[in-house]
Amino acid sequence: MNNLENNREQNSNTSPEKGFSRRQFLLTAGAAAATIGLTGCATALNSGGRRMVQTVLGPVPADEFGPALVHEHVICDFIGADKTGPQRWNGKEVVRVMRPYIQQLKDRGFNGFVDCTPAYIGRDPAILRKLSELTRLHIITNTGLYGGAGDKFVPQFAYQESVEQLVARWVGEWQNGIESTGIKPGFMKIGIDEINPESDKLSKIDEKIVRASARTSGKTGLSVTCHTGGGAAGMAAARIFIQEGGEPSRFVVAHSDGHGLETNRRIAEMGAWVSFDGIGNSAVEEHLKYVLPMLTSHADRLLLSHDRGWFNVGETNGGKIRDFNFIPDEFIPALRRSGIAESMIDKIFRENPASVFQLQSSAG
Repeated sequence: MNNLENNREQNSNTSPEKGFSRRQFLLTAGAAAATIGLTGCATALNSGGRRMVQTVLGPVPADEFGPALVHEHVICDFIGADKTGPQRWNGKEVVRVMRPYIQQLKDRGFNGFVDCTPAYIGRDPAILRKLSELTRLHIITNTGLYGGAGDKFVPQFAYQESVEQLVARWVGEWQNGIESTGIKPGFMKIGIDEINPESDKLSKIDEKIVRASARTSGKTGLSVTCHTGGGAAGMAAARIFIQEGGEPSRFVVAHSDGHGLETNRRIAEMGAWVSFDGIGNSAVEEHLKYVLPMLTSHADRLLLSHDRGWFNVGETNGGKIRDFNFIPDEFIPALRRSGIAESMIDKIFRENPASVFQLQSSAG
């Protein structure tokens, strides 16, 4: 714990947020390695057998990525796939507005931040790179397509191209970088709509996206975070991913907060990850009701995050930004009060994110 508190003191000369004590930081050892890899790491992704995570500034050792939040957003543009694009926002303004929020998280001892904004909803790797440079926080961006929200954010080419053509696109971003930035994705972000539990069928476009993500994962070693509208869709997507040859431990079912304990346990038993990424949307006690049972039975398949941030393109100063402080300031202390051991807290925020986002040995 001393390493983390020392790291936090070095990163900030300002007073902590109200209600947060310097001598209470949250997690156990190891958050001090923020500088390794943040200058454009030339290390091979599996050099010396070390597990690596691909960030916007290059690969970093997986055991230095955490503590991490696994499902957050810097910028989002909800206008639709046919209208969005970098012409709709000012990157410098986004960096100016979002930097303090990213810095607050870093000052609390967190090292990693997974940006889950997909292509065609405001994904901008250059903004993430600048924020990472300024704050020394490891940030990951993604490849993939988002089929949720009634497919509003699915570009027309996705309907016309085959599964293999989509795979080629995503593998291309992994090999060559996203657009002209040269920045490589560290995972895939996809989305699917809710389904009728009785039919157990995804829409055609959603099924195509899931199948393409499984094949891309096999070729690149990237994990997949899947936005779900409900537990039935999450189960169906996990099954398709596995049927396509995807490794279950590379598949994250997002927004599992409301899926219910039985569904979440079934997903974990399949070998996939259950992500409670709405922490902070309710009172602490409400979150504990579904987090604690999973910690008892399936802690090795559990992820926690906020799904916050959201510089909203089109709104003045990005609209109402939601900070990333609830977990460090309120929820982790609540876990401690509930009797959760430091080793378990360390597992959830360090070991599990490292496991999900590490690149498999076949990746390159």
